[in-house]
Amino acid sequence: MRISLIGLSLGLIICSSAGAQMPDMAPMPMASPMTTTIKTPGGSAIGTLTLTGIASGVLFQIDIATGLTPGWHGMHFHQTGDCSDAKFMTTGGHMNPVQAKKAHGFLNPAGPDLGDLINLYVAADGSAHAQGYTARVRLEPGTGLPDQVLRDGDGSALVIHANPDDFMTQPIGGSGARIACAVIK
Repeated sequence: MRISLIGLSLGLIICSSAGAQMPDMAPMPMASPMTTTIKTPGGSAIGTLTLTGIASGVLFQIDIATGLTPGWHGMHFHQTGDCSDAKFMTTGGHMNPVQAKKAHGFLNPAGPDLGDLINLYVAADGSAHAQGYTARVRLEPGTGLPDQVLRDGDGSALVIHANPDDFMTQPIGGSGARIACAVIK
C-alpha cells in the first residue's frame, strides 16, 4: 500500500492503494426536500430554509440574501410552527420533549436538547449560507418519536437569534432576542 500526503498545511491527506477497490456505495434514497421562508419580525422575507428528511435525521440548508446583522447568530428548532407575533414568542421553547428533558447546549454535560443547532455566520452584507445536519429530530411523522418530529400537528420553527449561542448557558446559550423565523409545517 502506498500512502501519499499532499498539502499537509491544508489538512489534506490522500491515500491510495494499488489494486484496492472501494466498496460499492449506493446513494441513500432521500425524501423530497421542503422549503419555507425565513422572515423578520416585520414580516419581510429574507431567505429560505430547506429541510430534507433522511433515515438518520434532517439535513438543512439556509440561504439568506440580506437583512441580518453581520457576525455569529444562535439558531434553534422551536416547538411550534407559528411565527405570527413580532417577537416570535409563539414558537415556544426549543424542541425538548418531556421524556428527554435535556439541558441546552452542546458543551453542557446534560445536553444538548433536540432543538440545539450550530451558530450561523452572517457576512458583512447581511447574507448567510449554511448547510447542516442533526440526528436529534426527524422531518415527518412516523420516522421518530412523536416529540422529535418537526412536521407534527402544530409544526415547528427555525428561530435565528441576535447573538451567538455559547452552547452552555441556560436556557438559550445567551443567544438573545429572536430576530428571524421560519415556519416548518
